[in-house]
Amino acid sequence: MDKTSREEPVSELDVEPKGLVHIECVTNGPIETNTYFACSRDEVVVIDPAWDGEKLARDFMEQHPRVRIVAIACTHGHADHVGGVAGMRRFLGDDVPFLISRAERDFIPGAIDSMREMWGIETEDPGEPTRLLDEGDRIDFGGCSLQALSVPGHTPGGMALFTATEGGNFAFVGDTLFPGGHGRTDLEGGDEHAVIQSLGKIGSMLPEDTLCLIGHGRATTVAEEREQNFFMRRALKRLARERAAAE
Repeated sequence: MDKTSREEPVSELDVEPKGLVHIECVTNGPIETNTYFACSRDEVVVIDPAWDGEKLARDFMEQHPRVRIVAIACTHGHADHVGGVAGMRRFLGDDVPFLISRAERDFIPGAIDSMREMWGIETEDPGEPTRLLDEGDRIDFGGCSLQALSVPGHTPGGMALFTATEGGNFAFVGDTLFPGGHGRTDLEGGDEHAVIQSLGKIGSMLPEDTLCLIGHGRATTVAEEREQNFFMRRALKRLARERAAAE
């Protein structure tokens, strides 16, 4: 079941709280990737299934027999974020859609090859995406909605997925943002200028209390990064200068 809906590109996110979400994280794979299970009512969206997708899905469903996984969404196409997609869909069924940024579709095969060459890590191809995301698209599940935000730089089509809920604001940011820094840009498809622009976008568009759920390691908040992340601060200053010049 494809539960996405298409909207025009956004200049502002919808920050009106809707529904409640419970988020669980499983760190897995040789690069310790964070796979997230976002649960609202009886529906779940899996973000970035890294490795051994059949086990990820089986373990989760055994622990939560009354919920349904309704979508698998990946923040970007690196092998350590899509490696569990195919296995998860084998276990759950092909009717559970695989979603990723439109700009990542053709990037995935080369990214998988690159990781194999660099680190000798074998990753299963996730297969053809069911739905290609553009900025402003939504993934509706339970009482909540994940909003797609284009944040390239770590890869050409990186996406953050933001949701405003009655229990707080959350954003799955993949490897675009790390506490005090940003994701690598020396890998295939990386762009230092673009990732810093994306940090400015995250810092200016997301509410300060947004909990940013990272692809590897601990979470952070927009407020913390606005204060302590040199790269985000630099990007925000540039945005402020550009807006002042346009007035």
